[in-house]
Formats: sequence, structure tokens, C-alpha cells
Amino acid sequence: MEKSNQAAPNDARKGSVVPLETSIREELDSLSPLSSDCCIYKIPDRLRRVNERAYIPDVVSIGPLNHGNEALKAMEEHKLRYLQYFLHRTNVSLEDYIKKIRDREEKLRSCYAEPIKFSSDEFVRIILVDAAFVLELLLRDFKHLKQEGDRILNKPYMLLDVVPDLLKVENQLPFFILEDIFDLEIIDSPSSGNNTSGGLSIFNITEAFLGQLGWDNDKWKIISSSSSKVEHFVHLIRTLCLPLESEFQTEGRQLIETVKIPTLTELHQAGVKLKVRSGKNLVDIQFADGILEIPKILLSTTHLWILENLVAFEQCHCIYDNYINDYVNIMGRFVSTPKDVELLVEYGILDTHYNASEASSMITQLASKPIRFLHVFYYGTLCEDLNKYYRSSWNKWKANLRQNYFNTPWASISVFAAVVLLLLALIQTVCSVISASPSKHE
Repeated sequence: MEKSNQAAPNDARKGSVVPLETSIREELDSLSPLSSDCCIYKIPDRLRRVNERAYIPDVVSIGPLNHGNEALKAMEEHKLRYLQYFLHRTNVSLEDYIKKIRDREEKLRSCYAEPIKFSSDEFVRIILVDAAFVLELLLRDFKHLKQEGDRILNKPYMLLDVVPDLLKVENQLPFFILEDIFDLEIIDSPSSGNNTSGGLSIFNITEAFLGQLGWDNDKWKIISSSSSKVEHFVHLIRTLCLPLESEFQTEGRQLIETVKIPTLTELHQAGVKLKVRSGKNLVDIQFADGILEIPKILLSTTHLWILENLVAFEQCHCIYDNYINDYVNIMGRFVSTPKDVELLVEYGILDTHYNASEASSMITQLASKPIRFLHVFYYGTLCEDLNKYYRSSWNKWKANLRQNYFNTPWASISVFAAVVLLLLALIQTVCSVISASPSKHE
């Protein structure tokens, strides 16, 4: 029996429900306005499927997006203890902190791309406990304020798990609430009880904490003293990776689809010299006069996860300026085999405890993520210059001569001796020809 494709009777005629237009209008009216403050996102599934562990917190949830995860509940007591310690070291009441967060609740909620289902009290509690945990951790790690008996800082395995969790996109608190809470308090030294806050800021303790991971460049002073907005820790790390605005390339950028580039091994065989570029701006790769300068690269599981979260943050938040995505892309083009990694290690560019094969696989995996490029490539001009150098027959000839015949002192001596013998043989041949030639007077 064939099923009818006719519409069901209109229930509105029976008076059982409101008219359709009224229902739709109510749905539209219930939509929350989109906020320009949005900066904290759930990782897209297409990225999460590649390496879920890079994005999901291992031991501690920060903020509402992962709150309630059963796998993270063991840290909840630690977080409460840190809140207790934090309250003891300040002269600000619990009520004052709660009021500060309530006053900022609407702005806080607008920072998250996902709808926050928690009630007002639940949401304020999450922000308070997690913000106090983060601030107390930073303070305890600060060289003047460490305490004995710490269950996290005195247990290296715990710290190795907690630090990466603080740098995952989904596990962020808006930076302004950390700053607001920190600015409310007067920090007392746990040893002397004296006020030690003079000049101490959220940037001081954050710099000391992240500096241990290699993010210790000169831009901290500029960031802390300027009006530039810091969204959260991931955004802060990204800012530290980029050159100053005045140093950005603005000319010669190409569409990513049109850019091709040889590997490091191919470039080296063509005579390109590799060198560590001074400075801490991760993306500041330069090529001039046959020398390719690449900033120092630290490669560990933690640093790889940080890069993956920076890539994800850019894809969620940055419309055009995907500098970290471009950096990951070009490094993936430079590194294709373990031999490329060996060159990076040989010239002091790459610092890693992984062997060449493992490091090559890690870089290749990172660069093969489904990265979307709807913009021009930051390294377009660099790639053009490298390709011109690579295609030059003269450069290839010089490189081949240097690598095969002058790669060691003994090889150079052998070549020199061979040239001398060749010249002597040539002279002898010329002399023989001259002596054998009949004289004009004969």
C-alpha cells in the first residue's frame, strides 16, 4: 500500500497549538545576539578526529566547556584547595570575588562560542574556582612565592599534565577576568606575611610561568604596556609567536594553492645554507644571499599540542591572518623525510629528544591537518626567492662542486693535487709538442 505524501492536518485549526508563524517568531526572539567578544571555541570535529588528545584536557578542566567531565573530577578537590590558599593570601573576601564575577557575567558568557547551559550561580562558581586555581598556580610557581608541600608543583608528572591543559583552546578563561581578580587582591608573602605586590602584575607571573616553555621573548613588555587586547593564554602565546606589526610582510603574498617549494634537503643540495635566526618570533623565517634563517624550534609533545591549538584557534577566530597555519604549512613543505630533520638538528635549528624519523612524522602529521586557507600565503615572497635560487644551474653546479669535492680538508687537498698534476701533465704535453715541432730554419 502506497503511503500518502500529503501534509498532516493543521493542528492550529484544532486550537491545540499556537499558529506556526507565532511559534517561529518565538524561536527567533529567543535567539541570543552574537557577540564580538567571542574568543573561546569548541574544536571542530574535523580537527579533533586527527588527534583528539591535543585538544581535550587530560587532568584539569578550566572554564565551562569541559566542566563536569568525569575523567577530570579528580582535580576538583585540588582546585578547591587552591581557592582556599588564594583566599588566605589576599585581603579580599569571598563575597567580593563573587560580586566581581557576577558584575562581569554577561561579558564572560559572551566570550564562549557555545551556549553555556549552567545557571548563574553554577557559572559564577566555575569561573571563581578555576580563576583562583590558575592564579594560585602562577603565584606558587613564581620564584618569590613558592610553597612547600605543593601537590602539583612538587610533583613533576602532575605539572607536565597540568601545563598543557592550560594552553588548550577549549580550556580557557577570558584574560580580563584573571586580571580583574588579580587586581582586587593584595598579595602577601607566605613566608613573611608582608605585602609583596608592589609592581607585580598578572603579566609578571604569566611570563615567569610560560617562560619555562620557551616563550620568553622581548614582546612581553610591549604586550603588558600597550593597549593591545589579550583574549586568553592561547591568544597570548600566538601574539608572542608573531613579529611586531611594523615587521609584518605586506608585499608579494600569494594564494596558497599556487605556492610550491623544495624540501630542505633539495635546497641544501642546491647550495642553500641553513642558519638559526636570532629572536623569538616563531614565524620569522627569512632568506637572503643564499642563507635560509629559521628561528629555533622546540619539538616535544607539549610544544606540538600548543601548535595544534594555535592552528585550531586561528581557524576558529582569525579570518585572514592565519600566520601560524602558514608557518605549519611551510615547515611541512620543508620537512618531508628524516634527512630534512637531520639538517635542522645539524644546524642547531631543531631541539628535540625524538629521533629524526619520529620528528619527521610529527611535523608531517601536524602539517597534514585539514587546514583551510582562504587567504594569501604569508611566505609567498620567501617561496619565490627560494625557487629562483633552487632553479639556478650555477648555484646547483657550485653546490655540487662544494659538496662532492670540497666537503673535507683532505678532499680539498686531493682536488688541489689532482689539478696540479693535471697542469703539470698539460705543461709537459705542450713542451713535448714544441720540442717535437720542426724548426722554421730547418
